[in-house]
Amino acid sequence: MKVKVVSRILQANDRLADENRRLFKEKGVYVINLMSAPGAGKTTLIVETIKALKDRVSIGVVEGDIVGTDDAERIDSLGIPVVQINTHGACHLDANMVREVLDELPLQDIRLLIVENVGNLVCPAEFNIGEDMKVMLLSVSEGDDKPGKYPLMFQESSALLINKIDLLPYLDIDIERIKSTARALNPEIEIIELSCKTGQGMDRWVTFLEEKLQI
Repeated sequence: MKVKVVSRILQANDRLADENRRLFKEKGVYVINLMSAPGAGKTTLIVETIKALKDRVSIGVVEGDIVGTDDAERIDSLGIPVVQINTHGACHLDANMVREVLDELPLQDIRLLIVENVGNLVCPAEFNIGEDMKVMLLSVSEGDDKPGKYPLMFQESSALLINKIDLLPYLDIDIERIKSTARALNPEIEIIELSCKTGQGMDRWVTFLEEKLQI
């Protein structure tokens, strides 16, 4: 019986996600669901992505956190439309949460919407929000065993960004293990190594987005 209840919850979420997707398509908005563990660098990636693309494409952001507005305030300081969702305990964003805040954004003026999901390596991958693409951000400081321990995140993502590669000289981690395990789980996954701090590899990420957005 418990399994059936969970199944109904996910089915209901998928229906709402389809409604979100139809709205995004109608407005011409490309949506990224950005997922990672806490502290992997999602907000910094968003900030640097905005700086690289804002002169060529209109960007909006949905910030998901359990509590607080620090990340949304960082985005707002760049002059980018942003709305905060505080889940007050929930470990992920779902389609209904996202739908509830869409009226707060000028969707007609946004081409790229980045949804920063709650920091968690399990739940966010289970809930579709109507996105075009899930992107997984993994910090090298988390270790090279994460794809094997949390496979769904990597199976569901179109791209894996391996962040903080500037720290590699100081860590005992095998980045090739991360990549090979991720590809074994998802042969189609795009893998980009980068450092949001130094800018290394950011050009590959920006080019990847440009191709998706056709700009």
